[in-house]
Amino acid sequence: MALDGGGGLGGLGVIGALAYGVLAVAALRLVLSYKSAAHALRRAWRWADEWAQAYQYYEVPRLAGGAENPLFRKAAAYVSSLPSLEDADAATVVSSGAKSNDFALQLGPGHTATDAFLGARLAWTNAGADRLVLRVRRHDRTRVLRPYLQHVESVADEMEARRRELRLYANTTTGGGGGAAAPRWASAPFTHPATLDTVAMDPELKARVRADLETFLKGRAYYHRLGRVWRRSYLLYGAPGTGKSTFAAAMARFLGYDVYDIDLSRGGCDDLRALLLDTTPRSLILVEDLDRYLRGGDGETAAERTARVLSFMDGLSSSSCGEERVFVFTMGGGKDGVDPAVLRPGRLDVHIHFTMCDFEGFKALASNYLGLKDHKLYPQVEEGFHAGARLSPAELGEIMLANRGSPSRALRTVISALQHVMPSPPPAQQQQQQQRASTAAARPPKLNSRWSGHLDYASAAATSEASTAGQSSPRGGGGFNKDAPIREFKKLYGLIKYRSRKEAAGVVPVDDNAASPNGRGSEASSDKDKPVISS
Repeated sequence: MALDGGGGLGGLGVIGALAYGVLAVAALRLVLSYKSAAHALRRAWRWADEWAQAYQYYEVPRLAGGAENPLFRKAAAYVSSLPSLEDADAATVVSSGAKSNDFALQLGPGHTATDAFLGARLAWTNAGADRLVLRVRRHDRTRVLRPYLQHVESVADEMEARRRELRLYANTTTGGGGGAAAPRWASAPFTHPATLDTVAMDPELKARVRADLETFLKGRAYYHRLGRVWRRSYLLYGAPGTGKSTFAAAMARFLGYDVYDIDLSRGGCDDLRALLLDTTPRSLILVEDLDRYLRGGDGETAAERTARVLSFMDGLSSSSCGEERVFVFTMGGGKDGVDPAVLRPGRLDVHIHFTMCDFEGFKALASNYLGLKDHKLYPQVEEGFHAGARLSPAELGEIMLANRGSPSRALRTVISALQHVMPSPPPAQQQQQQQRASTAAARPPKLNSRWSGHLDYASAAATSEASTAGQSSPRGGGGFNKDAPIREFKKLYGLIKYRSRKEAAGVVPVDDNAASPNGRGSEASSDKDKPVISS
């Protein structure tokens, strides 16, 4: 009996030890994985809250009366974009057959994704058999159901518009009925890769334009409440090669709009309103080189063309068919000489000036083209920009594209290009510089100017010639070489002897070219007047 009791107690001790071990492992796991514990607590709280609430369920079938239900397709697209789908316990991953590496999540059979709208919590469940079920709290259904479904359709339409293939339309002319020329559009896929993230522009200005475009996209109800046509117009002006057309393409891609490129120099543009009538909503209307067209030509005066453009911008027909459109006009110069009536708000709402690249713009291009954030040659590039030299983004981009295999070679080419476009000083300043240079060459150079590293005109000219030949000064054009200290000591030695001679014999005229008693006068004079050039 004692043995049996001892065996029983021993068995209980083993079981107890195992139980304590399991509890310890579970506690350790919870401590090490506190996120899992928090997730479990949230699920428990959600289950308790759902159990205590009363819900209304709405079924959305794929087919209704034998026809496809449009709401099902839009609801399925909307649910696939919900952030909660990524945090769901289970989801279905699908890939696109049209694009490679394009993956998306979908609500699988029996899975649920939650959403929030106007302070109410909702949930979508895939009930299988091509049915989606929307669950809404009973006390929220009257307040949020209709606005929520309108929100679902609006978001789904926007997603579909962004995913569709964008088209580029160009105006052309064909013979119409009765022999009259009628305008029409020829289209091709819009494949321009520019985006607002890749264009080189001041970050603050880019953020303002992005915010303006986003506000326009969401402004249908606001424009209609004001009784205004839902449209926006932009003027992009600046020197050629500054990126105006590229920025227009980036705007179209950001908006998800087709592009209608109106070539004003092409025949059939006598009636611009007819071209506008053939465009579709959600489009960007691009008119380039507006200033050149307004100057007149081909038998038309500037006033006639200005009147045609004004009617195109805000005439009655333009306002009637211009819903959900963005107009972009470009000009290759300044706004001087353009009729102020063309530039006023309502016709051109936002004016954006595109300038030649400065150093900040150069760094943005170098980051995009060469992947550079910094480089040892950046100080020389910055010095060229600060001296007033300017290059267009197109010129810099071509240099970096041609030398993309060697960032150092690309930057040296940029430095050379900046030196070639360095602005020349005014004629009066050039004359003063030449006089100072000739005066400096006629008199002995000052010792302190040599030792301080001051770059005089002679060494600057030599450095310019070396840079033109594709060479660079190893010390940045400081005017020094390895023989300079020896020459300086020779000059100092000659000056000491000259002063001692003057103190002994009084002040007498001295001929610099005369031979000195030691026979080194001409040599010292030659060394003294010779400019120091960087090797």
